[in-house]
Amino acid sequence: MHIATVNPANGETVKTYHPMDEDELERRLQLAEATFRTYRTTTFEERSRLLHHAAEILDEDRDAIGKVITTEMGKPVTQARAEAAKCAKAMHWYADHAAELLADEEPAASDVKDSGASRALVRYRPLGPVLAVMPWNFPLWQVVRFAAPALMAGNVGLLKHASNVPQTALYLEDLFHRAGFTEGCFQTLLIGSAAVDDLLRDERIKAATLTGSEPAGRAVASTCGEMIKKTVLELGGSDPFVVMPSADLDRAAEVAVTARVQNAGQSCIAAKRFIVHTDVYDAFAERFVAGMKALKVGDPMDEDTDVGPLSSEQGRQDLEELVDDAVRAGATVLCGGERPDGPGWFYPPTVLAGIDREMRIHREEAFGPVATLYRADDLDEAVLIANDSLFGLSSNVWTRDEAEIDRFVRDLEAGGVYVNGMTASHPALPFGGVKRSGYGRELSGHGIREFCNITTVWHGA
Repeated sequence: MHIATVNPANGETVKTYHPMDEDELERRLQLAEATFRTYRTTTFEERSRLLHHAAEILDEDRDAIGKVITTEMGKPVTQARAEAAKCAKAMHWYADHAAELLADEEPAASDVKDSGASRALVRYRPLGPVLAVMPWNFPLWQVVRFAAPALMAGNVGLLKHASNVPQTALYLEDLFHRAGFTEGCFQTLLIGSAAVDDLLRDERIKAATLTGSEPAGRAVASTCGEMIKKTVLELGGSDPFVVMPSADLDRAAEVAVTARVQNAGQSCIAAKRFIVHTDVYDAFAERFVAGMKALKVGDPMDEDTDVGPLSSEQGRQDLEELVDDAVRAGATVLCGGERPDGPGWFYPPTVLAGIDREMRIHREEAFGPVATLYRADDLDEAVLIANDSLFGLSSNVWTRDEAEIDRFVRDLEAGGVYVNGMTASHPALPFGGVKRSGYGRELSGHGIREFCNITTVWHGA
């Protein structure tokens, strides 16, 4: 099993790690179980103090950890620093709001008196050790949006991070330890994917959350289903970005570029399918293609770089295969489409038009800076194209017509509908999808309650 930092900007191996052996893994499982017994009894005030401290440390570390992230997975360093800042804000948010989000709920006495109760309430109690299987594309944020609510709820966390971001994974364990959390509250497990199944079958693991590919989600859900364990899955996405005639085309095209190429397009919630009403199709396409062509692709450590490398050579090959398949089937390349010469796993911002349902890129997620353009004759066709996907993570709609907005919110099959703006996750808003994009929710009150024992407490008269 290869656990290593390999710089995607030049392909050089920076640092390698040996996977944990069975004895070390067992020690950590025992520690998680033992720590939970006491940590679960801590107060919200104590947990809040610790999490606020972790956020403060992360803010101080943002420059250093930003460079680590960029070295490990290629994100432009400006975006890496922004990711660290976002994580700190989310920690502060959960530290401030968890007690309110998990407060006892007490129905009116008149509603429960026929049950013979003098009083009844609902209490949210922690489950225990939760295993998080996390991806490399937002190596801090994906973990923090699990860890912050889990720790505030009184759970303890075990992280199996992607094998190409080990330094970031180890940093996270160290961060929580430096903040004052007991050693077993949050642990990083340097293990390969093959070890996950045995962990999920261990009775000490009470639940699991995964952000990643559809096959990985199926594997985790299958095992947890067999073991009757709660899971939250956030899988792939092929989000639509719909532009109607009343839209501000200049703003829509500007946001469309960012929505597609942020993190080199390696984002589940990146807009990928651009569905444009025929009346404004040509005008939008001209603006969009010009914006994509203007992006600076290069060294992710350069402050002026817009698009860094893809995270791996395999990722670039997978993207190229989708583009080549579409071109062979008749798609038109409006810009990009060919890998550049030189070291590193770079791929240019690319726009394809003339997409049909038989092309792989219509059915599969393009994880990189490749956009597909669709023409829609009216709102009904726009909705039809948008929903013609196995995924349903989020969606973007650009229109100033209130009736159209109501229709899109009602009819789009997605976990989010963002009107005249770009999809983004926020700690106060639930995040997750439908169809093959997964199930359950992260963030907000919905997310913190996912890994709680929702307990009915009944008092007799």
